[in-house]
Amino acid sequence: MEQLLRILEELHPEVDFKTSKSLIDDKILDSFDIITLIAEINEEFDVRIPVDEIVPENFNSAESLYRLIQKLQDED
Repeated sequence: MEQLLRILEELHPEVDFKTSKSLIDDKILDSFDIITLIAEINEEFDVRIPVDEIVPENFNSAESLYRLIQKLQDED
């Protein structure tokens, strides 16, 4: 989780990603951020996020994004 928080904080240092639950809904993360996140997650965690998993509920919080990463790692 710390690796993911570091990636998120590099994108938006002003956001408290540990508590925020509406990153997409509140427009904190935009489409460019999502693309950057997907690339960073691919490199850092060695997982590919399938297109059908790129939905707001998977990116609304660091926790939900981390659960997605864990799920994808378990599938490998």
